[in-house]
Amino acid sequence: MKLEIAVVSATGAGTAASEGADRIELCSSLELGGITPSQGLLEASMEHVDGRLEIHPLVRCRPGDFHYSASDVDTMVHEVRHLLAQGAHGVVVGALTAEGDVDVHAVQRLVDSARDASPDAQLTFHRAIDQSRDPMAALDHLLELGFTRVLTSGHEATAGAGLPTLSEMVERAGGALEIMAGGGLQLGDIPAMHAAGLSAVHMSAKRTVSTLGQRTISLGTQDGADPTAYTVTDRETVRMARAEINALELGAPPA
Repeated sequence: MKLEIAVVSATGAGTAASEGADRIELCSSLELGGITPSQGLLEASMEHVDGRLEIHPLVRCRPGDFHYSASDVDTMVHEVRHLLAQGAHGVVVGALTAEGDVDVHAVQRLVDSARDASPDAQLTFHRAIDQSRDPMAALDHLLELGFTRVLTSGHEATAGAGLPTLSEMVERAGGALEIMAGGGLQLGDIPAMHAAGLSAVHMSAKRTVSTLGQRTISLGTQDGADPTAYTVTDRETVRMARAEINALELGAPPA
């Protein structure tokens, strides 16, 4: 079972690599669900991981829903091309129609841009599938479009709650596409995911850092939130997830 960690910094990328993650989803603004990282962040992250794991940038030009305008799609086409040209192993993309189906036209443009930039690029469809009208129909489209994997919580708020659908998706994909469980995934969920045949799990493994209490001038926050707070990758969480997976693969309890 593969372990993917969502990170928002080069330091986080290095932490994930040091603690045995197989790949990272690199993004910015994880508190907004993630948006496209800068080219500078990708370059710095590549230096920090030094080839120890795969880097897959999220390509999402704005927060909010996944129904994109033509201009949004144009922006993401450019982002796909530049991030892969920098050396990313793949990209994480997705788009839906207003009705909640996979936007085949928009996604095909993103796929074509990725293939043009790097024929071997891996393609991950992100959790837009969990806002789709019918996740099984969406999965069929992704199989036709040639995706490598899909990140999903099984159409539920958390992957733990979505386990029955995740199991059904594994059976439906038949090994042609990797089903990666993610979205509110807890360490305690990993054994059930492994038993259900999931070949990968995705975690944010984050903790919040704050300097609230020191003299601070707010530059703008949402809902009166802590203006000093930001998230970092928690080393111990990544380490425990890796140990859990290793133990399951060996058929032994984790240390």
